[in-house]
Amino acid sequence: MNLLIKSAVIVDPGNTKLHLKKRDIHIKNGKLHKIAASINDLEGIRTLKLENLHISLGWFDSSVAFGEPGFEQRETIDNGLDVAAKSGFTEIILNTNTHPSPDNSGAIVFLKERGSGKCTQLYPLGNLTLSANGLALAELYDMHRSGAVGFYDFKSAIGNANLMKIALQYAQNFGGLVWSFPLNTQLKGKGVVNEGVMSTQLGLKGIPALAEELQIVRDLHILEYTDGALHIPTISTARSVTLISEAKKKGLNVSCSVAIHNLLLDDSCLKDFDSAYKVLPPLRTKEDVKALRKAVKNGTIDVVTSDHIPLDVEEKRLEFDQALYGTIGLESAFGVLNHIFGLEETIAILQRGRERFGISTPQLEEGLPANLSLFDPEPETLFSLQHVHSNAMNSAFLGTTIKGRPYGAINNGKLTLVKHG
Repeated sequence: MNLLIKSAVIVDPGNTKLHLKKRDIHIKNGKLHKIAASINDLEGIRTLKLENLHISLGWFDSSVAFGEPGFEQRETIDNGLDVAAKSGFTEIILNTNTHPSPDNSGAIVFLKERGSGKCTQLYPLGNLTLSANGLALAELYDMHRSGAVGFYDFKSAIGNANLMKIALQYAQNFGGLVWSFPLNTQLKGKGVVNEGVMSTQLGLKGIPALAEELQIVRDLHILEYTDGALHIPTISTARSVTLISEAKKKGLNVSCSVAIHNLLLDDSCLKDFDSAYKVLPPLRTKEDVKALRKAVKNGTIDVVTSDHIPLDVEEKRLEFDQALYGTIGLESAFGVLNHIFGLEETIAILQRGRERFGISTPQLEEGLPANLSLFDPEPETLFSLQHVHSNAMNSAFLGTTIKGRPYGAINNGKLTLVKHG
């Protein structure tokens, strides 16, 4: 790819020479050939000029689901990666909620091949257990060698403490990262929303915060015993933040993430029984939201994710108890975070976390591959269906005020842009 980007404001807080400077950027053969205050238009080279164009190093999302194989009606890998690129993301980690689930090296190879050559790079997870049944470990080492960046039974808690112990011990032999969803299924029971005042008012069965926190306590004790490496995806309570903070102070090798919807929304959204807000972990209280935001800022929470889960309309347009959990979130991620945290902090949030999963962090330097997100940070709008590029429309953010709009991404020698009306 050969491209000349004109008059782009560079947002790179770690680069004092370029941060918030307006520059022209010449990309040649997919690499950053020249960055300068002005570059004359180059003959035969495409020139890109966009309104109030800002660029940063590419954004990363640690928890994205599509559907393929098995649920292509929700989202294919091809279109899902196109959605990610249009939303500004240059790398995503793909979840394991497929059929069949990826519990062997062949499945990992398939996912990598299906995602190859795209603007957004796909990094697959492998199941922790065979068929995600929680009974026996999957082929962890073989999947690691084939490119799996971690092992996770998507949104399924590992009830067997001994199995978790063995997984953490075994994965140490090859530097594997074990993921454990923070949920005690016995305490969850038939709960579907946060247990509290709102669940009582609505007559819906609740999921207590204790169900998350007890599982985290167990896993942290096992982690300390094994001296392994653990990632806890999508925490949702203030107490969970405290537990993980204390574990880090003790020197345990633990990281965690939070979903963007848990940073914005609380369980008061549920008053109309709208299944768009049925997510797992559930939307918690305003106090939890405040604690999660603080933990993002101080680094206790390592990664912020869209937790993008496309679903069929038939899977959401049901009674609340019967609807599936999940919301799409790639398209709204930048605008929501920018609205909450402001531009510079948002860019830092969207870039951090790669190294935890063995993914190299890009650099904005001449001679290196172009890995860039393109965006306008200023316009404020209400997020609506016109902003959705996914095949699925199950967004919990419809009607939410967002700030800024992604233009697209450059990576792997490819440019993907979204058309703005």
